[in-house]
Amino acid sequence: MPEMEKIFETIDGSRDEIIKLQAELTSRVALGPENGGNGEHKKSEYLKEKLETLKPDSIEEIKSPDERAQGGYRPNLVARWEGNTKGPTVWVLSHMDVVPPGDSELWERDPYKLEVDGDRVVGRGVLDDQAGIVSSYLALVAVLQTGQKLERSVGLVFVADEETGSKFGLEYLLENHRTIFHPDDLIIVPDAGNASGTMIEVAEKSMLWLKFTVTGKQCHASTPSRGKNSLYGAAKLILALENLKGAFDRFDKLFSPPSSTFEPTKMEANVPNINTIPGRDVFYLDCRILPQYKVEEIIEFAKERAEEVAQELGLSILVEPVYRQDAINPTSEDAPVVKALIEAIKRVTGIEAKPMGIGGGTVAAFFRKAGLPAAVWMTMPDSAHQPNEYCLISNIMSDAKVLACLYLNA
Repeated sequence: MPEMEKIFETIDGSRDEIIKLQAELTSRVALGPENGGNGEHKKSEYLKEKLETLKPDSIEEIKSPDERAQGGYRPNLVARWEGNTKGPTVWVLSHMDVVPPGDSELWERDPYKLEVDGDRVVGRGVLDDQAGIVSSYLALVAVLQTGQKLERSVGLVFVADEETGSKFGLEYLLENHRTIFHPDDLIIVPDAGNASGTMIEVAEKSMLWLKFTVTGKQCHASTPSRGKNSLYGAAKLILALENLKGAFDRFDKLFSPPSSTFEPTKMEANVPNINTIPGRDVFYLDCRILPQYKVEEIIEFAKERAEEVAQELGLSILVEPVYRQDAINPTSEDAPVVKALIEAIKRVTGIEAKPMGIGGGTVAAFFRKAGLPAAVWMTMPDSAHQPNEYCLISNIMSDAKVLACLYLNA
C-alpha cells in the first residue's frame, strides 16, 4: 500500500520531533504524592495542548479526586478520533507518572534533563512510559499529516498514578467512566516488552508486597545483653524467606521469568548512630507469584517463618500485606488485539511476535478484570526504573509504524 510507505517515511523523518517531545516530557516532573510529588499536571497540560492540535472528535480531562495532589485531583486525558468504519476502536493507553530517580550519585546527568547520545535518549521516564506516549502520538501525527483517513477509530489515553497502584488512574476510569471502552475494542498498553519487540504480554503474575516489622529492645551497643537486636531478626528472617523459592517452585513457560520470584527490597532506617543497638527494623518483600498459587499460601508461609525467628530470638514480628493484586484471567492468545498486533509487527519488522506472561504488573490487569481484553506491547531495553534510564529513538519509530498499521487496519 503506497500510503503506508508514505506514513513510514514521515515517521522515519521524525527524529527531531521525538527528541523535542522527550525533552519536554522529561522536564515536566510527574511524581505522585507517594513518591514525593504533587501529581502529573504539568505533563498533562502539555500533552493536552499537543492532542488538541490534532483536532480530536472528543477530548476530556477526567479528574480523579486526590486531596494530596495539586488542585486536589489527578489528571487523566482521553482523546478520540472517529474512523471510516463503525468497528472497534484502537485504544492506546500510556501513563504519565514516573518513579523517583533514586540515588543521584548513580546518574551520570540530571535525570530530568534529556541527554541525546546517538540513537539513545536518556532521562527519567523516557522509556517508562514516555516511549509509549510518543510512539502512539507520532503514529497518529504521521497518518493525519499525510492526509490519510483513519480506517479505525483511534483513542489515546494518558493516565495518572500507574507507578503507585492506579487508584487515581485507570482504576478510577473503569469504575466511573466504564462506557469509554467496549469489549470489542483493540486495547494496547505500551508499558512492557523486550528489546526485540517480540513479546506481547497477555498474562501477569499475582503481585504481593509484604512489610515485616521486627521489634526487639533498643540499648547501648556496649551492653548488648540489655537489649534484643532487631537487626539480627531482620537478617535471619530475610534468609529464612529464601525458602519461599523452594516451597513454591513451579515453572510456567508462558511467563518470563518462568517461576515465582520473592525478593527483599526496601529497608527503612533504624537508629541514626552506630553505637546503639536497634530495637525496631522494617523491611519489605516483593513477591511475583505464578497464577497456580494462591496469594494466601505465600502470606501464611511468610508468617510461619516470621514466628519461628521471633520465638528463636525473643522478638516480635508483624507481617502485613501492603499491596496485593491477584492474577487475573489472561487475555486469550486468539484475541483480536493479539492477532492484529502480531500481523502489524510482522509487517513492519518481519519478526514473529508471540504472546507471553510477565512478572511485572501493568494496568492491563484492570482492563482484564473488567472483561476488556488488553495486550501489553512495546519495544524496550531493560532500563525502566534504573539510573540513566534510556530508550532508543529507532524503537519509538518502529513502534509508531506498528501502531499506524493498526490505526489504518493495514
